[in-house]
Amino acid sequence: MKSENLTLNKNGKFEINFTLNGKEISAQVKPKETLLEALRALGYKGTKKGCDTGDCGSCAVIFNGKPKVSCLMPAFAAHKAEIITIEGIGSVSKPHPIQEAFVEAGAVQCGYCIPGMIISTKALLDKNPNPSEEEIKHSLDGNLCRCTGYVKQIEAVKLAAKKLAK
Repeated sequence: MKSENLTLNKNGKFEINFTLNGKEISAQVKPKETLLEALRALGYKGTKKGCDTGDCGSCAVIFNGKPKVSCLMPAFAAHKAEIITIEGIGSVSKPHPIQEAFVEAGAVQCGYCIPGMIISTKALLDKNPNPSEEEIKHSLDGNLCRCTGYVKQIEAVKLAAKKLAK
């Protein structure tokens, strides 16, 4: 998370440039603003605010290819980074196979934790298209869900791997 010698502008903010869901973004962020706060200010509401301590995974994004919690990351760390949020994975009209798998497996209940779980799943399957159950459990380990026992989410990841292999 190198700030690369960013300097504050006359408004007391950092001017950062980064790639968000494949689009080049320029933004001004406050020194103590988190990446989660900056994303939400930009209109990306799919990344959820949960615990604010980095424990629940609801705020997960893919940051330079790896899943990271955005509630603890300073927004200025996004300068020159590549970030993918849940909005960059699929949409209601054109869901990603991972999203389809979560619905088909019955892994979506209240939905609050699901964006983070889908982010973790995408990061896993991008790196390892045929994970073992242990690897799936490990990848979902940073995502807390109060509605389930995680069985359906594990099934969803297995189904997503099969869908993506086709």
